[in-house]
Amino acid sequence: MAHKHEPEDAAALETLIARLGELEVVLGAHVGVDLEAIRSSLLAAVAARGRGDVPVAIDRIGQAMDRLTGLAERLDPAEAILMRALAHSFRTALLRGDADQVKHTTAAMLEKSGAVERKKPV
Repeated sequence: MAHKHEPEDAAALETLIARLGELEVVLGAHVGVDLEAIRSSLLAAVAARGRGDVPVAIDRIGQAMDRLTGLAERLDPAEAILMRALAHSFRTALLRGDADQVKHTTAAMLEKSGAVERKKPV
């Protein structure tokens, strides 16, 4: 199935990959191994997508999201429930080719992870 928003989908993945380092800053160096595995899976997804192998790309993204959810579960089991829901939403959006939902879910995952600084009301 061709996705009409492929460049936007790839940009969302690349943004997520680029921002993973922020999680290590927020969560500590002990998550480095997990984040490297997540990064590796996402890079494999981008490469598969570049080859036109969307099923493999989605599988690799799923692996990364599962690992991210596992990380969240070890750090905060309550947050892991939300991360599982976001990971499911992310996979579903990718399968549908819904670039807007991919971006929205990526932003929500980064915000909930603490990688995005929340603006405080003035």
